[in-house]
Amino acid sequence: MSKIVVQAFITLDGVVQGCGGADEDCENGFEHGGWAMDYDDQMDKLNEGGKLVAEWESKTEALLLGRKTYEIWASAWGVWDENAEGLQGELTRRYNRVPKYVASRTLTELGWKNSLLLGPDLPAEVEALRAKPGGEIRVWGSTELIKTLAQYDLVDEYRLAVYPIVLGTGKKLFSDGFALSQFTLAESKALQSGVVVNTYRRAAGSEIYTKRSEGGSWRPWYSGPK
Repeated sequence: MSKIVVQAFITLDGVVQGCGGADEDCENGFEHGGWAMDYDDQMDKLNEGGKLVAEWESKTEALLLGRKTYEIWASAWGVWDENAEGLQGELTRRYNRVPKYVASRTLTELGWKNSLLLGPDLPAEVEALRAKPGGEIRVWGSTELIKTLAQYDLVDEYRLAVYPIVLGTGKKLFSDGFALSQFTLAESKALQSGVVVNTYRRAAGSEIYTKRSEGGSWRPWYSGPK
């Protein structure tokens, strides 16, 4: 059985938007793009963040992405040089190789190799992916997709690198209306940079979601940006 793992760099006030670059995601006038990268440049003298990402991504067997995150990644990892030195080349090779499952109601073609467009019955398709033998199916970004996955109890684990920063604005991972969820703290590690990395896994026996409507079919899976 595979496992759906959500990974995120997150602020103390829950913001995950635009952590990697100034122009990564400026939606809704967001002006703090690159906040995590800027913090690491100043505080992460031992490159603990880079080592952490390398460890996480060594386990990635597939990507599950929303439309906007997919387009951002396809224009970066999808075109970068696989022979680049260090972590960039390593991750470019891995992301090009693994299957990439994309949730979108508007995309009809996917240009990044090994990309597969999921159909309208997203919860059923993701549940089928989880049922197959395999490793970790990684979710980055994709806040609207994650909200839907949580609604149908399809997230097995959250790995959150919590930065000692408060932005006061921006998209949040756990926004208003997020599904009732119960997890246990499996691991917590404080980095010398001040970032705290917490791993949460689904609490055993916590069946607290109603997955199907009275008619037996999946509820509408997506109401966010197309």
